[in-house]
Parts: sequence; structure tokens; C-alpha cells
Amino acid sequence: MVKKGINFDTFSCNIVVKGFCRIGLVQYGEWVMDNLTTGGISKDVIGFNILIDGYCESGDMNYAVGLIDRIKSEGLVPDIISHNTLINGFCKKGDFVMAKSLIDEILGSCKPKDVKILDGNDHQKAVDKSVTLEPNLITHTTLISAYCKQEALEEAVSLYEEMVANGILPDAITYSSIINGLCKHGKLAEAKVLLEEMEKMGIDPNHVSFATLMDSLFKAGNSNDAFALQGLMVVRGIVFDIVVYTILMDGLFKVGKPKEAENMFINLLKHKLVPNSITYSALIDGRCKLGDINGAESALEEMKAKNVVPNVVTYYSIINSYVRKQMLDEAVNMVRKMVGENILPNEFIYAALIDGYLKAGKENVAFDLYNEMKLVGLEENNFILDAFVNNLKRSGRMGEAEGLVTEMMSGGLSLDRVNYTSLMDGFFKEGKESAALTLAQEMTEKNIPFDVLAYNVLINGLLRLGKYEAQSVYARMRELDLAPDLITCNTMINAYCKEGKFEYALNLWDDMKSCGLMPNSITCNILMRGLCKAGEIQQALSVFFLMHP
Repeated sequence: MVKKGINFDTFSCNIVVKGFCRIGLVQYGEWVMDNLTTGGISKDVIGFNILIDGYCESGDMNYAVGLIDRIKSEGLVPDIISHNTLINGFCKKGDFVMAKSLIDEILGSCKPKDVKILDGNDHQKAVDKSVTLEPNLITHTTLISAYCKQEALEEAVSLYEEMVANGILPDAITYSSIINGLCKHGKLAEAKVLLEEMEKMGIDPNHVSFATLMDSLFKAGNSNDAFALQGLMVVRGIVFDIVVYTILMDGLFKVGKPKEAENMFINLLKHKLVPNSITYSALIDGRCKLGDINGAESALEEMKAKNVVPNVVTYYSIINSYVRKQMLDEAVNMVRKMVGENILPNEFIYAALIDGYLKAGKENVAFDLYNEMKLVGLEENNFILDAFVNNLKRSGRMGEAEGLVTEMMSGGLSLDRVNYTSLMDGFFKEGKESAALTLAQEMTEKNIPFDVLAYNVLINGLLRLGKYEAQSVYARMRELDLAPDLITCNTMINAYCKEGKFEYALNLWDDMKSCGLMPNSITCNILMRGLCKAGEIQQALSVFFLMHP
């Protein structure tokens, strides 16, 4: 352009600068701006904002912040876009303190006092009191979204309330971000309320709002509400994208509707949508869980043929499926195939293989895999620990299990509910009541909630040792609205029968039905045997006829 005598203006200059920033040559873009403007072209804040964005994208926040001073030295005024870009940059780096301080700076620019913030070099900078900046929707939504991605929900909600108090109304993106944050924290009821609030505010939820909540509802096992959202999307005329189709297909597989799930995949192809690696991974996982490994491998070959690159999650489903079927050679061959495609196994693939070899009685191979995993720099996870604990528990080696727990915890692993439950079960079975109860106390102190399985282990263990505190444990379980399962009820009925408390046993028999549980043959046999031993033949016959009308 220069050689041909075509004059540059500020707009053309900014386009060139943006081009260099896009390919990561931000400093060269700044050099171009400086050299072109010496020829009489005026610099503007738009050009500087492009450079700020470029430095933010490259992660050089010191340079980005420094450009605010440069803008002022050129006689220009940093605008709200300058600050929003910096806020976004700090959010991407995870520096939420700086991002929030910039919002405070913007708000403080309207106040009759000096407001100071720290720049990237910890130098204090006074805000120009002559400049009034008005924070806009993007200012707040950027930080709210970042907070939610980092699961800092409390901070996100607080900023949302601050935003509304300042007269800035949220939009669909703001709401979607908070809905996402609520879903990540398992607060699905609140997320649904927020979705309804959007509509009351006259803001139409977009496909992101629906997709986020729908996915979380499926994962929580609440498929009815998830399908209700699907119907609502159809009524509202919201077009399904590949994300929505993938969530629905995955959800249908999870609730045992494989035909409908496969049809969902066919429909997305009919609508000319291109399945990505997540879509294919969901399809492969669904087929694997149905035991259709051939169908899963067929989908794997199809995705490769369509140049969709599989990832470690894709392969994990097939490998884990082979392991569950005790087809360990095939699982290892699949790992080799994956490595041949330069996809390295992660800790979850190692965990699946370790569990498989332990269940096959090949403990040495499992420990070799464990050591190999550590050698390549992968960290132990809770599933691996549970696999080893269950194996050692089966052979009555809880002393070794304790040593392994200590070793893994020293590496930074924290025990989860499943680990605590397995360890409690093992200690109870070895008669180490004190060790088991200490673990139960630890769970309580660490605010790790008991589930039905954990309560069953505790109840069984206490009863096995002749400790009838199990009744109080069961009562606590009911206080927490935790519905017992058949194992819980059968265990308690057996205990009542042994104590001769048949009235309690029969009451629990009736309570089972109110919890949606149908007594099975084991329940019937326990109760009939107890009644017969006590000479209550007539009542035993009544139980028999209830089960066999």
C-alpha cells in the first residue's frame, strides 16, 4: 500500500495492528502503530484497545496495564472497552482480585475522591478524577462468568447483586453464567428458579441456558425435568445445536432409552450438524454401557473416517468396557492402539486396568501398572485407592490397606466418601470397631455426607459386633431424609427378629412400601424364619401369603 502511494488512515492502521495481534506479534503491531502515526496519522483509543487485547491474549498483563498510561500520555482517554478488555485478561489469568479492583476503579471514578489500584508491577496508579467511566453489562458479566467457571459462586452472586443495585440489568449471558455456576454446585432448584426469573424479566433464555441446566438434571438423575426443558425449547422455537443434541443423546442413554438416543444421533445428522469428539464419545460410551462393544468400535472407526480426532475419553469407554467383561488382553490392545495414535493413557485408564487385574487375581500386574503410572507423572486418584483397598479387604489385609492410604495421602490425595466407606467396611469385617468408628467420625468432621451405602456399612458393622447402636444410626438416616434401600431394611428386620422385636420388624415391613421399596424373597425369608423360631406360625403364614397372594 505504501509503495503504491495508497494513503493510510487511522482505520487502516488499526486493521494492520489487529492483524499482527491475531498472529501473536503484538509488539510488532505496536511498532507498526508508532511508525505509521509518525506520518501524520492520528492514534485513537480503538487502536490502543486492540493492543491491550493482544497483550492480554498473550498473557502479558504488565504491558497491557501499562498501555493505560500510554493512552493518557497521547492525550486520549481510556474508555470502558479498555477496562473491560483488561478485566477479561485478568480473569483468563485467574487474577480475580485485579479484575474486581478494576470494576471498583470504574465505579470509583464517579466519586469525589482518589481511588487507587495496583497495576501488574504493584505500582499504585491514581484514577483520573476528571474522567467518568460507567461500568456496563460486559464489565460485570465478564467477571461473573469467570467466577462461575472457577466455581466461586458466592463471589459471582455477590457481583450480580451489586450490578443490579447499580441499575445494570443482566442479559441472557449473565444469567447463563450464574445458572452454570449453580449447576456446578449441585444447586439445581436455584438454577431452575433463575431460569424462570429470566422469563419474568423479559429475557429469553438461550440454548446455552437450557443446555447447561438440562445436562446437570440428567447427571443428577432427574430426567423428567430435563425432558420438560427439551419440550420447552421446542415450544419456544429454540434451534438445537450440536451441544444440545449431544446432551440429549447422552441423557437418553443414561436413562435406559438407547433407541431414542440412537435416533437423536440420526436426527442431528439429518439436520446437517457435524458430530464432534464429544458427540462421538457420548455415543461410544452409551453403546459400551449397553455391552455393545462392536457398535462402539464401529463408531470409533466412523469418527476417524470423518476426520474427527478421538481423545482419551473416547478410548476410556471402550477400554473400561473390555475390563468390565474381564477381556483384559483386548483392553491392553486398545491401549496400544491409542498410544499408536499419540494419545497417552490418563490416570482413569490406568485405574480401570488396575481394577481389572486386581479382580482377576493378578495383583503383581496391577502394582506394576500403578508404579508405571507414577513413573510417567500421573497422580493417584480415589478410584485407584478404592480398587486396592477392596482387593486387600477381600484377603483380610487391612494393615496393608492402611499403609497404602497413608502413602497416597502423603502424595496429596484426600479420601472421598467411597474410600471411607470401603475402609470402614474392611475394618468392621476384621473386628476393628474402633478404627471403623474413627473413620466415621472423620467423615462427620470433614462434612463428608453419608449416603445409603455408608449407612449400610455402619449399621451392618455394628450389628455384626453385637452393638445395637445400629437402631440410632438408622433413625439418623431417616431424619436426614435419606431413603433406605433393600439392604438397609433387610439388615434392620434381621436385627429386630434376633432381638425378638417383631412389632418393629413388621412396622419396617410396612414402611418399606411407603419408601417405594417392595420386600423381596430375602426380606420374606428373614421375617418368616424369625417368626417361626418365636412360635408365631400364624404371623409367618400371613407374611408368606402377602408375598404370594
